[in-house]
Amino acid sequence: MENLREIFQIMARRFGFLNKNCCSVGGSEISLTQSHILYEIDRQHQPSMQQIAETLGIDITTFSRQVQSLIKMNLVQKTPAPEDKRVQILSLTIEGKYVAKTIDEQMNLFLNEVFSHMNDFEKETVIRSIKLLNDAMSKSSMCCGNMQG
Repeated sequence: MENLREIFQIMARRFGFLNKNCCSVGGSEISLTQSHILYEIDRQHQPSMQQIAETLGIDITTFSRQVQSLIKMNLVQKTPAPEDKRVQILSLTIEGKYVAKTIDEQMNLFLNEVFSHMNDFEKETVIRSIKLLNDAMSKSSMCCGNMQG
């Protein structure tokens, strides 16, 4: 039996290394967490602070600090929700959209390069397997059941 934990550790390290090295855009260093926040703000329609924090499984205090640093970098803006001023809606600035798009392009280039070492059948098998794994993880009582994405 193969050591499953080792397989996942290696894959996580390789993705971590990629994210550490890919997320420098226009002189701004973007952390892995910040790149996830930008991605989710871009993906969701007028999300609240709480929605993004829950999606990413980050406690609200840590999340607030990350958002503040993204605001200082002029990548994200917060506006009170019209129906409830206590709720803060997050959106990307023009610079934030550019950074999110650039990171997305870099990730797609990397993934396309990785998949170029596989034939179509292998590529489809890997993608289908990752979808199956994500689905099974969402149903697990020990992991990530409430995470979206």
